Amino acid sequence: MSMLKIGKKTFDLDKRTLIMGILNVTPDSFSDGGKHFSTDDAVKHALLMEKEGADIIDIGGESTRPSAKTISLDEEMNRTIPVIEQLIEEINIPVSIDTYKSDVARRALDLGVGMVNDISALKTDRNLASVVAEYKVPICLMHMKGNPRNMQINPTYDDVVKEIHDFLKERAEFALFCDIKKENIIIDPGIGFGKRTGRGVEDNCEILRRLSEFKNLGFPVMIGASRKKFIGNICGGDNPLPVSDRLEGSLAAACLAVINGANIVRVHDVKETRRCVDLVDCITR
Repeated sequence: MSMLKIGKKTFDLDKRTLIMGILNVTPDSFSDGGKHFSTDDAVKHALLMEKEGADIIDIGGESTRPSAKTISLDEEMNRTIPVIEQLIEEINIPVSIDTYKSDVARRALDLGVGMVNDISALKTDRNLASVVAEYKVPICLMHMKGNPRNMQINPTYDDVVKEIHDFLKERAEFALFCDIKKENIIIDPGIGFGKRTGRGVEDNCEILRRLSEFKNLGFPVMIGASRKKFIGNICGGDNPLPVSDRLEGSLAAACLAVINGANIVRVHDVKETRRCVDLVDCITR
């Protein structure tokens, strides 16, 4: 039995796939930048995702789309903390903070956030590991080739799955060395983060096809394929689909991820994904 405790909730990952709803408190995220930028709009959308079937809400204050610029610590705090302060009093599901900054994570955890989602896998801010260990919360370690500013500038791999597998193994070992408990480690191969798409090379599809190879690391697997560029490239053919037309492809990617071993899917479209994943769970679990 594989259990994951986030905040006051304990989930049996053998029984059902978890849906993580994306809450971008940013003006420039690739899909929904600016839509939920105000505190009231952000809280309203989080509560809607809870109603639609989300198990976790992931709040991020810095866009990590390709070529995105970094923002200051103060700016990230100003975007996320007021939302957390209000939301934590109203929501009944766990909240995660999407950050690689230890100071942001500590403040969020002090307010009752139950998980950290770090796109840098503890490589950007080494103090984050000690914060996560101190608060005894889950952390998701994600693979990214480079950083958001340069990750899509000619990424190359000999074997994309093996390279990501080895990276996540090393980062998980580092987390364990920093006294983060094994049961609090989640891994994410980083769909769209420094992965090739278009021109006949689809790293993201290769990752999804071979996702089961990550299971031997012994950690829950999270996948965030929702509305990513590769979906627009593949589903649009000669005319890549805009973000607004990538729902069906996102659902297909989520379903395949679950079939191949994903325990958590991080998505924008909670209601639709919940319905699809519930059916897949019923068949496969």
